[in-house]
Amino acid sequence: ETLQRIVSTLANKNDEIHNFIEMLNHTIRNVQVNSSNAISELDEEFDGLYSILDEMKGSMSNTIQQEEARKIQALQDQLSQCSNALESSEELLELAAQSLDIKDPVDFLKVENIKWIVTMASAFRISLKPKVSDSMTHLMVDFALERHMLQAVKFLPVPKAPEIDLAACLVADNCITVSWRMPEEDSRIDHFVLEYRKTNFDGLPRVKDEQRWELIDYIKATEYTLSGLKFDTKYMNFRVQACNKAVAGEYSDPVTLETKAFVFSLDSTSSHLNLKVEDTYVEWDPTGGRGQEKIKGKENKRSGAPSPKRTSVSTRSSVRSSRDHFTGESYTVLGDTAIESGQHYWEVRAQKDCKSYSVGVTYRNLGKFDQLGKTNSSWCIHINNWLQTTFSAKHNNKTKTLDVPVPDRIGVYCDFDGGQLAFYNANSKELLHTFRTKFTQPLLPGFMIWCGGLTVSTGLQVPSAVKTLQRSENGLSGSTSSLNNIAQ
Repeated sequence: ETLQRIVSTLANKNDEIHNFIEMLNHTIRNVQVNSSNAISELDEEFDGLYSILDEMKGSMSNTIQQEEARKIQALQDQLSQCSNALESSEELLELAAQSLDIKDPVDFLKVENIKWIVTMASAFRISLKPKVSDSMTHLMVDFALERHMLQAVKFLPVPKAPEIDLAACLVADNCITVSWRMPEEDSRIDHFVLEYRKTNFDGLPRVKDEQRWELIDYIKATEYTLSGLKFDTKYMNFRVQACNKAVAGEYSDPVTLETKAFVFSLDSTSSHLNLKVEDTYVEWDPTGGRGQEKIKGKENKRSGAPSPKRTSVSTRSSVRSSRDHFTGESYTVLGDTAIESGQHYWEVRAQKDCKSYSVGVTYRNLGKFDQLGKTNSSWCIHINNWLQTTFSAKHNNKTKTLDVPVPDRIGVYCDFDGGQLAFYNANSKELLHTFRTKFTQPLLPGFMIWCGGLTVSTGLQVPSAVKTLQRSENGLSGSTSSLNNIAQ
């Protein structure tokens, strides 16, 4: 048995050696192929350089030839003028000599204007200085610097790892701006690659239980903004690498940025039986939905252990597990995650044909016949599109009409510690209504729907515009709704 184990081990070792030999031979072939490819690329680069030099040489030679032709033409024009002047002067000299040979003063006076003709001879007006010089030194070149640069050409170095500037990174409005710099200037950098992934762990990325990296390539600047994100984890990891034309460098040290936001789903176990409930969508079903029970059971079975996102804000809520669903005309469904502290924000969009719906928060003690806003433990705004549209804020069975248009999307802002529940036009960030009170129990998002459907958007940060409006609102006294005074 011992010998068999030894033989088996040796056989396995032999197989490993055979595989290693095959891998080495494969590597040798790859080295040869890659070396040949590198030489081909080198030939292409030098051929391109030669082509550029030949083109430059042709262009500069053409410039010299044009300058030569210009100078020769100018000198030939001047030469022609001199020849004409000389020929004219010789004729005048012959005429003057003939005039001087006249002995008779009377005959000499008969010669017309000989003095004037000689005085105006072109030989007296012509310049005897060349119009252009024979020098061509202004078209000489000195390639000493370029020759030195060419002699200094080496293989492209691997770029160094960038450094992410954590202080310049910004997380706001579900956008993340990542900024970085190179440890030293590198003019050969062509672009950068940014990678990111979501995580629930602070600090350095972990090997296990991590999502795969998402990649954004060909970034030319030294910063990049990711927008339209859903922050369904507590953090995100980022790293950057620099690339030149040939090779990518090492990744930067990864950084972790906090991206915590309020994440919840609609709790199907808390819903009225006439509601069809998905993760973030609820629809009124007039036929009754007992057939959903099997679907809900499958969903619950598939879900297994609670997702990490459900613990990102507060505790997982088993709201309706021990009692009946909502019933009667309380077409209500609750969120599955309770708010116990902090500032949170989510948005709701209703279908256009939705007849009636409410959006708000409630304590866990909402009765199965209770409707949002009709108890002292729930707050909401209500939209009724039946016959005519009404828009109102409700709490403790009291109603305040809101004299503003019903927005396409409604933003809900809850400051648990500050005792504020505010509703906004999610598009314009216009404030619709604010409740002010002291919350004494954990809050659950609540939704009522009749004839239509609602879509809930979670994983959202409190928008910067809402934060600004909240600061402005908090600076005003006595300007809030009369319903605030009855909030419990």
